[in-house]
Amino acid sequence: MALAIEAGKLAQTAEQVDLPWRVISLLNIFRLLAPMVLLLVFFFNAPDYTIGGHLPGMFLGVCAAWFSIALISIRSIHQRWPRAQWQALILLAIDTIAVALLIHSSGGMSTGLANLLVLPAGATATIVRPRLALAATAFIVIALLFEAMVAALSGFGTTSHFLVAGLTGASLFAITLLALPLANKLRESEARVQQRDLDLANLSELNEFIVQHLRESILVVDAEDRIRLINETASRLLKGERVLNGELLGEVSPRLLYLLETWRRQESDRRDTVAEVVSADGGTVIQPQFVSLSQHGPGPVLIFLEDTSQMAERVQQSKLAALGRLSASIAHEIRNPVGAMSHASQLLRESPAIGSEDKHLTDIIEKNAVRVSQIIDTVLELSRRDKTRQERLQLDAWLETLANEFRDTLQLAPQRLRLASDLPTVQVHFDPSHLHQVVWNLCDNAVKHGAGDRGDTVELRAGRVPTSGRPYLEVADRGYGIDAADAERIFEPFFTNGVGGTGLGLFISRELCQTNGAMLLYEPRPGGGSTFRVIFADPQRWEW
Repeated sequence: MALAIEAGKLAQTAEQVDLPWRVISLLNIFRLLAPMVLLLVFFFNAPDYTIGGHLPGMFLGVCAAWFSIALISIRSIHQRWPRAQWQALILLAIDTIAVALLIHSSGGMSTGLANLLVLPAGATATIVRPRLALAATAFIVIALLFEAMVAALSGFGTTSHFLVAGLTGASLFAITLLALPLANKLRESEARVQQRDLDLANLSELNEFIVQHLRESILVVDAEDRIRLINETASRLLKGERVLNGELLGEVSPRLLYLLETWRRQESDRRDTVAEVVSADGGTVIQPQFVSLSQHGPGPVLIFLEDTSQMAERVQQSKLAALGRLSASIAHEIRNPVGAMSHASQLLRESPAIGSEDKHLTDIIEKNAVRVSQIIDTVLELSRRDKTRQERLQLDAWLETLANEFRDTLQLAPQRLRLASDLPTVQVHFDPSHLHQVVWNLCDNAVKHGAGDRGDTVELRAGRVPTSGRPYLEVADRGYGIDAADAERIFEPFFTNGVGGTGLGLFISRELCQTNGAMLLYEPRPGGGSTFRVIFADPQRWEW
């Protein structure tokens, strides 16, 4: 910020010297045009030679020299050397000498060429200090009187020339005195303009600083879907790196472009979409909000990108409070029958009348009774926010063990649940019991509701998010999928789509993921079906 203010001060200093140089540049244009006009008058008045007729050679030489000096001055003005005040005085002295010689070569003061000095004298008075302006005017008057004296000594001047020189000098002094207060007003006006420009520049820099360092993520998209403004936080969320102004929104985030087009198609009663966008690193869920910046027709749109993690945290507190009351009321009712089932299974297994196949079934009953008890404990832990017991897990080996257990429990054929053939070696940091519950629930939903009785395959996949390197696990099926209207509600507690269940499975699964620093997301599977993806915590941020 200090650098921006310092840059503003330097800009102000540069602008303060701009007015004198603009005046000098305009005077130099006059200095280029005056000799050419005089030469045209000289040649068109031949043979009378009213202008330059007394000493034609001197007249032509002075015009050529004056024009040449004006050409040379262009470079010095461009380089701004010497300083503006001294440059103006030097050039005024050259103008005075040139005009005095032109007057002498034209036959004296009666030609009226002294009026050529009115513009340089008045303009110079607006640049230099008042004392120097008066001294420069005095020098002009002395030069004119000296020319009248030389003309008188040469025999072609008269006493009227002294009168003309005196009147011209008086006029120049009057013009200089009038130019001085005008110069002060011009400087004050220029200073006010410069101050406003400086204030606008500082305000613009301040606005840019605030926009770029806002915690909130914002961007502006024009009618052609090009990004016109985006701050750093929005760039990191959408692309993971800096996004340049002018880039197409579709290249940065196709999902956000789709939501924007959907919002634009709402011709009346526009409302913010409740759909979500996943960040570039796959670790944040973003909810966009659109605000039109044009009152009529298509135009730029301001987009707020809200990180739902903080909002979800607040909502989750109320959910957990309700879940705590629910779990406290039903835990006792569930544990009693589960305990009775487990005890009956143990007694049945000890009976000598059952065979090995029946004992296998009793093992399944006892194992799942233990799982139900663990689920009840997990629900209670969620309501109390107990700490997790996270461990480092080898995801590919862990998935293979779970898949075998799941097939044995549900008596599924191997092709109904299979692991991807190219499972990489990936390690995750997660509570094993929580991960078991999450993946088991996702597989159970996929088999029952995704594949149904058709025998479609449920596939388990794992890998790393390309942009961030975060591990992920996917449960994909080829079922009928989930309606778009229900896709945003499937993680709500007690929500069901009419196919059975209590509506707590996906809710508890997402809560368990959030407790372990992971995310559970749903996406429609290309070609039909559903994909549930667990994106684990960044492995570079593990804490031991």
